[in-house]
Amino acid sequence: MRCSTTMPPKETNTTRHNGGNEFNGDRPVYCTFCGRSAEEVQTLISAPFSSALICDICTANHVDLLRAHLPQFTKQKAARRSGLASFTPRSIEHALSEFVIEQERAKKILAVSVYNHYKRIDAETLVGVEGFEDTEIEKANILLLGPTGTGKTLLAQTLAKILDVPFAIADATTLTEAGYVGDDVESILSSLLQAADYDLTRAERGIIYLDEVDKIARKSDSASITRDVSGEGVQQGLLKLLEGTIAGVPPKGGRKHPEQPLIHVNTKHILFIAGGAFDGLDKIILKRLHQNPIGFGAKFPSRIDEKAVDIFQYVEAEDLLKFGFIPELIGRFPVLAPLNGLSREAMLRVLTEPRNALVKQYRKLFAMEGVELEFERPALELVIDKALERGSGARSLRSIMEQTLMDVMFTLPDNDRAEKVIITRDTVSGGEPLVINSERKAA
Repeated sequence: MRCSTTMPPKETNTTRHNGGNEFNGDRPVYCTFCGRSAEEVQTLISAPFSSALICDICTANHVDLLRAHLPQFTKQKAARRSGLASFTPRSIEHALSEFVIEQERAKKILAVSVYNHYKRIDAETLVGVEGFEDTEIEKANILLLGPTGTGKTLLAQTLAKILDVPFAIADATTLTEAGYVGDDVESILSSLLQAADYDLTRAERGIIYLDEVDKIARKSDSASITRDVSGEGVQQGLLKLLEGTIAGVPPKGGRKHPEQPLIHVNTKHILFIAGGAFDGLDKIILKRLHQNPIGFGAKFPSRIDEKAVDIFQYVEAEDLLKFGFIPELIGRFPVLAPLNGLSREAMLRVLTEPRNALVKQYRKLFAMEGVELEFERPALELVIDKALERGSGARSLRSIMEQTLMDVMFTLPDNDRAEKVIITRDTVSGGEPLVINSERKAA
């Protein structure tokens, strides 16, 4: 049995099917956009369920128009993915200043580095910039250095609030070399996955703050019969993670097991910010700066005050090497952001000015009891004196404030007549605060 196939007649320029409605050659048809008739163009395309038509000339013009504006549209889309559509380095620095007092240089370095990091990621999805098509931008991790209580962790936490990207804080003191008791270096990615709700794409564009990184410094320069599993061993384990590698992470955190399925995370686009107090680094810096050169024409450096609060601004790579960091790890942190010690004036501003200042926090606690809280200026100055004696920066301010207000906070909920509490200098020294009662409340 022989089958024959009949080919459909070739469609003419003036015959188009549009959702069941047919336009035929009995009446002329025109392009809805330019007005050309079917005889003037090669093709007319009809819109589904509409009488609108577009010719091949208008289609080509629209394609060229979209291609001309595609880089701009792609850039806006990529910026929205990064969470930086409405941010610039200046706006990031301004947002950090609402929570962190002083440290202007560190905030500027942090703002520029974070902004450039996401421009680097977006550069891979955008049309290449003319003349730089083959140029690949490398990742620049950041190292925050400064005495304790100067705002390193607060800077990192504030970034988490203002950027729409996954953010996690990991503690370097719990890390050990693989195979020993403690956390593997890959475990720091588990908290980032949790912050991203296990969305792998978002997690691979996140930020990790590695706290207390100075604690993984090499313990000594001399050779030892035992391995430095929480010092140099951790530094070597971090190298590939910081530069960019595909790491296997347990889905629920903890240590790896052979039978456990792993989540493979690419760290190429994850920005690492490390911070530490680096106790003793200031002595290394001063020793280098105070070396006396020998020879004719030698230039003697100006003497640096050992009590200066900004000694970390003179840090160099060789100082970190002597501190106990291996050269490979120093190279993974090309951006150094030193933080200065806080002066008396800065400590006073920390107490009163930021959005989450301690004085504002305690005033809110008292306001929840219907009581107004007031601090006299001499009382705040004595709090600062005690904090400076402890030598732990702004970190000790809260403990002093808690100690000062403990008794009044204990009795306040039972005092229905209290209307206002005034903290004087004697209160900070151990005396009683001035409590103003209201007869009207008692009634």
